[in-house]
Amino acid sequence: MEELEGVIWKEFHCSCRLVEILRDIDFAYHEGRDQYYSTAILKELDKRAPEDLLKVLAITGGDLFIPILTYVFGEAQLGGRCALLSSHRLKPPDRSPASLMLYKRRMIKEALHELGHTFNLKHCREETCIMHYCRSIRNVDSKDESFCRYCMTFLRDEFKRLGLDPSSLKELTK
Repeated sequence: MEELEGVIWKEFHCSCRLVEILRDIDFAYHEGRDQYYSTAILKELDKRAPEDLLKVLAITGGDLFIPILTYVFGEAQLGGRCALLSSHRLKPPDRSPASLMLYKRRMIKEALHELGHTFNLKHCREETCIMHYCRSIRNVDSKDESFCRYCMTFLRDEFKRLGLDPSSLKELTK
């Protein structure tokens, strides 16, 4: 969690704090699929989240779905406040140091992706951009941990709209 907080600070220049909002997500469990309906969790997060939080990123180990897809790595409210990330399908194949590093990178990429949606960013066609839509774990592994120039421009515009300082965003190196 500390590493994720550091990455969020680096990318968005927003401070983070850990807050327990939902301890139990069984209300969103779908027995026939043996998965959790992510949209229902997002709605509950939005109801319960403290008002002083700009954005909320919830992390679960449960396997998530939306009705039109077999699974999702996460879901977010586009331009909204809440995002949800599941570690379930991002887990490494074993507990070796290389696999654990891969798992961390996957979690960071998908956390930034879902938070990007809360800042009104849509899916990007650029395959290396953090906002690229991932259909498989291979797609997650092949994208970078940063926003492309196009998405960064939209992110800066959204920061301005929210009254945040867009100059605090990480400078592009690409």
